[in-house]
Amino acid sequence: MKQRIYIDTSVVGGYFDEEFSEATQGLFKRLENNEIVFVVSDLLDLELSGAPKKCSRVALSIYSG
Repeated sequence: MKQRIYIDTSVVGGYFDEEFSEATQGLFKRLENNEIVFVVSDLLDLELSGAPKKCSRVALSIYSG
Protein backbone atom coordinates (compact mmCIF):
# COMPACT_ATOMS: atom_id res chain seq x y z
CA MET A 1 0.00 0.00 0.00
CA LYS A 2 1.25 3.46 -0.91
CA GLN A 3 2.08 5.94 1.81
CA ARG A 4 -0.71 8.49 2.25
CA ILE A 5 0.38 12.00 3.20
CA TYR A 6 -2.02 14.71 4.35
CA ILE A 7 -1.09 18.10 2.94
CA ASP A 8 -2.47 21.55 3.58
CA THR A 9 -2.10 24.88 1.80
CA SER A 10 1.30 25.59 3.30
CA VAL A 11 2.74 22.58 1.47
CA VAL A 12 1.59 23.97 -1.87
CA GLY A 13 3.03 27.37 -0.94
CA GLY A 14 6.27 25.70 0.10
CA TYR A 15 6.78 24.61 -3.49
CA PHE A 16 7.84 28.18 -4.28
CA ASP A 17 9.41 29.14 -0.95
CA GLU A 18 13.21 29.24 -1.14
CA GLU A 19 13.57 27.61 2.28
CA PHE A 20 11.23 24.68 1.56
CA SER A 21 11.21 24.31 -2.23
CA GLU A 22 13.75 21.50 -2.50
CA ALA A 23 11.94 19.23 -0.05
CA THR A 24 8.48 20.18 -1.28
CA GLN A 25 9.32 19.70 -4.94
CA GLY A 26 10.81 16.32 -4.03
CA LEU A 27 7.53 15.38 -2.38
CA PHE A 28 5.58 16.38 -5.50
CA LYS A 29 8.03 14.37 -7.62
CA ARG A 30 7.19 11.32 -5.52
CA LEU A 31 3.51 12.02 -6.23
CA GLU A 32 4.23 12.25 -9.98
CA ASN A 33 6.13 8.96 -9.78
CA ASN A 34 3.07 7.36 -8.18
CA GLU A 35 5.05 6.51 -5.04
CA ILE A 36 2.71 8.29 -2.62
CA VAL A 37 -0.86 9.56 -2.40
CA PHE A 38 -1.77 13.02 -1.13
CA VAL A 39 -4.76 13.31 1.15
CA VAL A 40 -6.42 16.72 1.00
CA SER A 41 -9.43 18.39 2.56
CA ASP A 42 -12.19 20.53 1.10
CA LEU A 43 -10.56 23.44 2.90
CA LEU A 44 -7.48 23.08 0.67
CA ASP A 45 -9.70 23.44 -2.39
CA LEU A 46 -11.33 26.53 -0.93
CA GLU A 47 -8.06 28.17 0.06
CA LEU A 48 -6.44 27.48 -3.31
CA SER A 49 -9.38 28.87 -5.25
CA GLY A 50 -8.09 32.38 -4.53
CA ALA A 51 -4.39 31.55 -4.77
CA PRO A 52 -2.01 32.88 -7.43
CA LYS A 53 -2.04 30.97 -10.72
CA LYS A 54 1.34 29.35 -10.08
CA CYS A 55 -0.10 27.76 -6.92
CA SER A 56 -3.21 26.67 -8.79
CA ARG A 57 -1.04 24.88 -11.37
CA VAL A 58 0.81 23.02 -8.62
CA ALA A 59 -2.51 22.15 -7.01
CA LEU A 60 -3.74 20.63 -10.27
CA SER A 61 -0.90 18.15 -10.08
CA ILE A 62 -2.34 16.93 -6.80
CA TYR A 63 -5.53 15.86 -8.54
CA SER A 64 -3.99 14.65 -11.77
CA GLY A 65 -0.94 13.08 -10.13
